[in-house]
Amino acid sequence: MAMVEGEDRQREKVSEAGREPVRLPRRRWAVLGVLGAASFFDGLDANIIAVALPSIQRELGGGFSMAQWAVAGYSLATAVLLITGGRLGDIYGTRRVFLIGIAGFTLSSGVVAAATTPELLVGGRVAQGAMVALMLPQSMAVVKQQFRPEEWAIASAITGLAISAGSIGGPVVGGFLTDLDLFGTGWRAIFWINVPIGAVLLACAIRVLPEGRAGHRPTLDLPGALMVAFASLALMFPLVRGSEHGWAPWYFGLVAFSLLLWLGFAAYQRRRSARGIDVLVPPALFRRRAFTAGLTAALLTFAGATSFTFLLTYYLQFGLAWSSTRTALAVAAVPLGIALVFQVAWKYGPARPRLFVTCGASAMLAGALGMAALAATGRTDFGFLAAVAFLLGAGTGLTSPVLTAVLLGSLAPREAGAGAGVIYASTQFGSALGIGVIGAVFFGGLGGEAGGAGDGRTAALYGDALGTAVLCTAAVFALVVLVARALPRQGAEPTGDPVPL
Repeated sequence: MAMVEGEDRQREKVSEAGREPVRLPRRRWAVLGVLGAASFFDGLDANIIAVALPSIQRELGGGFSMAQWAVAGYSLATAVLLITGGRLGDIYGTRRVFLIGIAGFTLSSGVVAAATTPELLVGGRVAQGAMVALMLPQSMAVVKQQFRPEEWAIASAITGLAISAGSIGGPVVGGFLTDLDLFGTGWRAIFWINVPIGAVLLACAIRVLPEGRAGHRPTLDLPGALMVAFASLALMFPLVRGSEHGWAPWYFGLVAFSLLLWLGFAAYQRRRSARGIDVLVPPALFRRRAFTAGLTAALLTFAGATSFTFLLTYYLQFGLAWSSTRTALAVAAVPLGIALVFQVAWKYGPARPRLFVTCGASAMLAGALGMAALAATGRTDFGFLAAVAFLLGAGTGLTSPVLTAVLLGSLAPREAGAGAGVIYASTQFGSALGIGVIGAVFFGGLGGEAGGAGDGRTAALYGDALGTAVLCTAAVFALVVLVARALPRQGAEPTGDPVPL
């Protein structure tokens, strides 16, 4: 092992001296493989259950409420605990918390697979989301702590692509495994498969992940963690439920209550920080223009990109009555676009963040306007729809890894876990906000009258609703273009050196 580490360091020195393109040493590739695999399973399991819900309901009962919470419980638990999960990595070490997350995710997948009641299934899904909240921030913290600044963009691009691939592949894999009925397990196979794969991933992580802990070990701000949990829950609950089930007045009351809690949390953190006491989210993060602008741009990017993919998937399956496989192939153009541009983004983007984010957001804006034009003209050709999805993916691929590099460059080593939790939480909230608000526009356009799936009236109705909603995503991407003006014109200097592997 020492010989491999010496070879890795030697390669790094040669690369720096000759100013060659970044080439990750073998050990860093192994670390990145573990992080990418964990990210893939997050995207996969967040979406894999959707097509299996009818089979689950037939076997376990529980009705529509159970189906709703089997999906929403995962997302809610993840969002509520992300920031706290990030800080736990600072306290107990990124490696230890990451391993606990993988082990817990594997065990909770077994609980869901073996569930005999609706309550046990929903509880297992909530536990899965909670374990993801432990894993995800550690992934970004490991990238910050263990990779060189010029490697941050490629590392974040690969993990981001893994999440996207899992999200797109979730419904397809779920439908395939359910129909395959492996060993008579039916829908349970989509969760049983996580157990052996999770065990292998845990063994690999134990072997390759280095220990990562800040020199100063902070303490957990428990009151702050509780405030974040309640504020996140009060915000996420109406966003998850409201888009498809109508916005009751008390939903808006919860959103207002959440905003008050966030304001109180910010004031509480400032007071603790002024007294020299460890905080959950360092207020100094938001005094850095690059971090605040990057976080805002990331939130808006995920709000627009996630809602765009959601709208397109819903339109193809319910408006045009496309099969899940054909829909997945069209929507797969999004991660394909990301994959084809990420090499350019990680190689050149961190040095020119404002330019790349502006170009990426403009490409996403063009994709949204293109989709609105297709909806207005009634064009449903596979090639045209895949082309606009590809354009959105290419824009995301130019934007997301560069924003990650900007945000990581704004973090000090002792802030890696907390900062990563804030970053991931903002993307979760952005995704939920996009689906909640823009989804409400879409479902409002349907007016509850979907007609017969796949007939001309339904296609026209869904097309009109899609066109209006996609124009909202175009407005979001236009805001990203404006926010990009606050990003650094040139890459900022990193705040700390990576730890050698």
